[in-house]
Amino acid sequence: MNEQHELYENARKRVQQKKRLYFHFVLFLVGSVFLIVLNKLLKVGENFIENWFVWAIVLWLFFWVLHFINVFVTKRFMGGDWERKQTEKLVVKQELRIAKLEKKIALEAKLKGESEVKKNFPDNSTKE
Repeated sequence: MNEQHELYENARKRVQQKKRLYFHFVLFLVGSVFLIVLNKLLKVGENFIENWFVWAIVLWLFFWVLHFINVFVTKRFMGGDWERKQTEKLVVKQELRIAKLEKKIALEAKLKGESEVKKNFPDNSTKE
């Protein structure tokens, strides 16, 4: 049941990411037309830079491409499943380290106990 909920949540998050990307694209198109109209028809900023809208659109396109890469490349390969697998790997690795440390501590305690016995009874092993 928990796994199904997790799958549903991951799917819902992916849909939200794609929805925001598509909204960003529509906003980019409408905004680009608005910038062109501002520059060419209303002559805003003509005395500063003649075709400033081109630079604004190129910059905005760059940010949209970054958003696209984030949604369809980065999040796809390093999404919830990837995070979960990496977490599980790290947990297993830590559990193995803990088991090794516990084994080492047990061995050291055993050796220390044996040395204490030899210290208290020094000639016990040579009398036979």
